[in-house]
Amino acid sequence: MLIDTHCHLDASGFDADRAAVLARARAAGVGRIVLPAVDRASFTRVRELCVDAPDLRFALGIHPLYVAAATPGDFTSLGEQLSDPEVVAVGEIGLDFFVKDIDPLLQEACFVRQLEFARDHDLPVLLHVRRSQDRILKHLRTVFGPRGPGGIAHAFNGSRQQADAFIKLGFVLGFGGAVTWARALNLRRLVTELPLDAIVLETDAPDMPPEFAARERNEPANVERIARIIAGIRGLAPDELVRATGENALRVLPRMALPGAAYSV
Repeated sequence: MLIDTHCHLDASGFDADRAAVLARARAAGVGRIVLPAVDRASFTRVRELCVDAPDLRFALGIHPLYVAAATPGDFTSLGEQLSDPEVVAVGEIGLDFFVKDIDPLLQEACFVRQLEFARDHDLPVLLHVRRSQDRILKHLRTVFGPRGPGGIAHAFNGSRQQADAFIKLGFVLGFGGAVTWARALNLRRLVTELPLDAIVLETDAPDMPPEFAARERNEPANVERIARIIAGIRGLAPDELVRATGENALRVLPRMALPGAAYSV
């Protein structure tokens, strides 16, 4: 199954034509789209978009770039809402040490609290790991021990050693538009060397456009062409890559494959 494991379909940039965006994704063969929240206001938006849309799934979390504006009540609400069996993961959470004006200690405190929520609710996590891989790995080991919660390291762009450390903790690594750029030599080498069962696909739409849509708004339909490009880099048939990455996504986000009306496969 072709799965976009990370798409901010609730973003205001889709307000004018969200239905058409979804129609194009479905026409491109996208069978699942995961919508991670970034703050308390988006908890409701992502949930509502998934109503009567069996191909959409949502995760709840507070993004590191939003923690400075978050209140204690936001985290209380998150902890309560994670009891919903339709939540597939805690996310998007993590650390961002590229942006300099958000207190790293605050980021880490909020990240640890959300990891504890994931542990208490037995949920995987969707990780934001920009320039913070080693620190994130440290907190994962502290909260979960050697087992790890599993989940996805979104928009991964670290070293092979860091990739192997995430894989050891039960994670797969998300690759999207960045790998389609011809100059992304290190990222292309990584996506070639990694075991196939460690890779999932994503768009991060409307952000992170691929090279073939560099001057356009990114959207989930692009994951189909991203899959073909990654398959070419690895020397695989596109169908083989789609099958494997879809199985990987369902393995680390098992609620996507639960039976029932909300999760029919």
